Amino acid sequence: MLTRAVKMIFLHLLLISTAFVTTYGQTEAEVKEATNKVVQLIEQQRFTEAIPHLEVLIKASPNEPKLRFFYGYSLLTKSKQISNNEEAKQLSVKALEEFKKAKELGLKDETNDALIALLSGTGNLEGYSKNAEANKFMNQAENNFAQSKYEEALQFYQKALALDPNIYEAALFSGDVYLKKEEWDNAEKWYQKAISINPNRETAYRYSATPLMKQKKYDQARDRYIEAFITEPYSQSSPRGISQWAEVTGAKLGTPKVDFPKIEFNANGQATMAAPVDKPDYNAEWKSYIATRISWRKEKFAKTFPSEKKYRHTLQEEIEAIRSVLKSAKEQKLSHPHFTILQKIDDDGLLEAFILMAQADEGIAEDHEAYLKNNRLKLRQYVLNYVIQK
Repeated sequence: MLTRAVKMIFLHLLLISTAFVTTYGQTEAEVKEATNKVVQLIEQQRFTEAIPHLEVLIKASPNEPKLRFFYGYSLLTKSKQISNNEEAKQLSVKALEEFKKAKELGLKDETNDALIALLSGTGNLEGYSKNAEANKFMNQAENNFAQSKYEEALQFYQKALALDPNIYEAALFSGDVYLKKEEWDNAEKWYQKAISINPNRETAYRYSATPLMKQKKYDQARDRYIEAFITEPYSQSSPRGISQWAEVTGAKLGTPKVDFPKIEFNANGQATMAAPVDKPDYNAEWKSYIATRISWRKEKFAKTFPSEKKYRHTLQEEIEAIRSVLKSAKEQKLSHPHFTILQKIDDDGLLEAFILMAQADEGIAEDHEAYLKNNRLKLRQYVLNYVIQK
């Protein structure tokens, strides 16, 4: 099932070097123009319009897997918008070739793999709803939206939502229709509806900031972008909103500068850490941090999380490790700036938020959803206090 809600793997394209493109008869100006068009059209979900511009870029850079994915996705989107079955089939075949080529060129992405499985007849992508009729209306709405038939699209979104009130995209895309029409209050109404359906998705928060930005309501827009960021901090999309807000308003964004040790564990669970050349006492300063991490890896994780069969670095482990080194630093009267910063964050009650937003690895990231559920205010406060520079 093709939808605008399918998670896109990349949201920007790299410009191709002049030396490379001239080999294929492209000028730098042509490539830049095509790149700008593709980025703009993909951001706006206008995939079919991006096809000729993608073809320019693929001619210039035939071995770029991102371009192959987008080209295949755009072809597949077009195949769903035409009534000629034979032509639609040919486009689907071509799209499958592009997805396979992207994978062959090194693209590792679940969406690309799922599309290959779908078009090969070995897999399925979930629709918007378990209600077949609601899915039908959503597809009709999407086809109309892609052709800029916004009123018709809105009618079908509403029909789908009437059949299944939990279709996040039906509410979200209704907001998009009103955004296109510059009816800000109606757009807000439907974005809020999407948020109420699923407050743990970042998209509606981010989309709802756009009309606020257009009205120059920058403080309100900032708050929406923050909600998007803290809701899904590890996605490629959510940080983009607050970055755009900062560019417009002149605000500066950053992260507390803490020199965390880089630890490597061998197969036996032994840790090694490389100290910076100019900091000979670095290892000694972080000794208790490392010792705590080793303890968790060897035995404490299994005792604390008996239902998890494989060790992972957790938020609880990192909190304990940081607090152990802060205690040690206080006892030894160490005054390094990174200990001062961490102590201030902890005193503010935002250490967990800092770790999840700025220091998370794959293991820690698994703890974000549970923390968000009960601590959204702390995550929000962390961004206001430490990410947006005063």
